[in-house]
Amino acid sequence: MKLPRSLTRLIESFERLPGIGPKTAQRLTFYLLHFPQEEIEVFAEALEGLKKNTKLCSICRNVSETDICSVCGDPGRDKRTIVVVANPLDSFALERTGFKGTYHVLHGIIDPLNNIGPEEIFIKELIDRVAALSGEVSFENINDPEIIEIIIATNMSMEGESTAMYISKMLRERGLDGSRVKISRIARGLPVGGDVEYADDITLGRALEGRFEIK
Repeated sequence: MKLPRSLTRLIESFERLPGIGPKTAQRLTFYLLHFPQEEIEVFAEALEGLKKNTKLCSICRNVSETDICSVCGDPGRDKRTIVVVANPLDSFALERTGFKGTYHVLHGIIDPLNNIGPEEIFIKELIDRVAALSGEVSFENINDPEIIEIIIATNMSMEGESTAMYISKMLRERGLDGSRVKISRIARGLPVGGDVEYADDITLGRALEGRFEIK
């Protein structure tokens, strides 16, 4: 017996999502089949608005409804401290720790096995952002609290570590290190291979506080 085309199309659409197999896709589809029409329309409108009303912040590349996100547009934020994360969910997790700096979202990590190189994620934009910021800060006093700090908070996986090392290398090649820019890595409070987005607030807070400088 064949399912109606409208059902198979939705099942196939759900299967494209990460972590959803055929059985789960079928259950979700039949669950929605019994939804009231009004709720289905609200759900469809939310899906349509996801792409239509969401953009990437022109400064940090985090998700936003405006050209500049609420964090980058907040005058109370420390613009000289930037935490580099792999995806938007990581920044939301770190935000729960009370962090008062800003973020830069890479939208991925360097992963050669999956054909993801530095050019496929927002590393160049980070380097350019730090270079522009360094031109706005005086570095006459090495102990000046206005020194720029880049805290790399990619996951403690092989790919995350490789990405952190690559970013550090690129910053140094642009002369953005030493007395000009401090490059740090979050402490290993996170388990090896652990994801930032799933860590609890206390663990993330300790990882931030215990960060170490990359030499």
